[in-house]
Amino acid sequence: MGVAGPAGPVMDRDEVDRALARLGAEHEAIETSLLALQDHAGRRLLEGAELTGVTKERWAATEASITLLWAYFDAYSDALHHARRVRSRRRWSSREDLVELTELLNGAGVTVAGSARATANAPALAGSAKLSERFTLAELVDRMNDLYASALDLVVAADAVWSALPARIDLLSAELQRTRRLAHSVGVRPGEHPAGDDLERITRALTALRAEVISDPLAHWVPAPGSSAPGGGRPDTTTYDRQARALEEVRREIDAVLTVRQDAEQRLVRLRDLLSRADRTLAEARNARGEVLAKIAASEVPAVSGPPTALQEQLAAAAEYRRHAQWHRLSPLLESLEEKAEDELLRARESLTAVTAPLAVRAELRGRLDAYRAKVTRHGLAEDPLLVERYDAARRMLWSAPCDLRVAEQAVLRYQHAATDLLTPRVPDDERGGTP
Repeated sequence: MGVAGPAGPVMDRDEVDRALARLGAEHEAIETSLLALQDHAGRRLLEGAELTGVTKERWAATEASITLLWAYFDAYSDALHHARRVRSRRRWSSREDLVELTELLNGAGVTVAGSARATANAPALAGSAKLSERFTLAELVDRMNDLYASALDLVVAADAVWSALPARIDLLSAELQRTRRLAHSVGVRPGEHPAGDDLERITRALTALRAEVISDPLAHWVPAPGSSAPGGGRPDTTTYDRQARALEEVRREIDAVLTVRQDAEQRLVRLRDLLSRADRTLAEARNARGEVLAKIAASEVPAVSGPPTALQEQLAAAAEYRRHAQWHRLSPLLESLEEKAEDELLRARESLTAVTAPLAVRAELRGRLDAYRAKVTRHGLAEDPLLVERYDAARRMLWSAPCDLRVAEQAVLRYQHAATDLLTPRVPDDERGGTP
């Protein structure tokens, strides 16, 4: 190297050639990147879209950055071309040539006459709005790399959102339309069923979401934390996912209504049978109550309620819903009726059991009396005067009306005790150790 100048020590021919080769490779790589950015589908979409919000603001700055980027590249190309021309003057560059080449390759001799507006809008150069600037080639490469990375990051992010969300929204919207038609067929309509209102709300939300994604894709982009790579991040699907879950809930509701439509008649028949059995059981309980009051004395018999007219009215309403295909109304009504009908049948059975309890007690006493009568007969004791007397007394009480159960039970117990005494063998006094 020779004596140092403003650009540093004067480069020799080999250093110049190596620098030109490196700068030529960088020039080719930058040109390839710029052309790829120019042809990027995301950039073309951004240029043609009606943008709003944060995307509109950032794309305006990015367009200025791209304009400035090409101005930098043109200046870089001119400087490189000039340096190559100086080097090609002679096979063996003179001292003056090497000084000039050192200044061209290492000095701040590249002047960029740029737009003040473009420079001010470029995010990497905010606050440096100048009519012209001077750079070294290395500084110019760094500037171009920064501007390119910033522009590519925005273009890739917008393109990723446009590639992911609108198609998914369209698929969900198509599913929404199918669900709407199915809901309409089973009577689930806005203003008549909550699921119908939900479908309208989801429709509005998806329409608004798609419009916003198209006009402001960056509003739906989540940058990857700590990532410096262009396009590092992912589309924000939070709103989409929320609407997809809401639609799935509505589909489940529609499926429930469809299930009602398929087995409504069978469930109505079962309900009619349950209520009919409850009515018959209550009628039997009322008849039994009259019998008990006539045949059993001194017994408290619970009252028996009438037939469940409210349930019959609801059953008639359910049948009307079915005739008019109002499945969304029929579904909750059937569920409520099935539970109430089961409860009504159980209540009727409990009422019958409570009413007939005195008759059951009388039947048990009659069975016990006859059982002991049969037992003493087998042992040849049926004609015992005491047993005959007590048997006749108990039988008259149990087979006469009205029957006093408490008195009859005592009579049966007296007969039972007398029979037990006769059936129990006696032990002689001497065998029991008594004195002669």
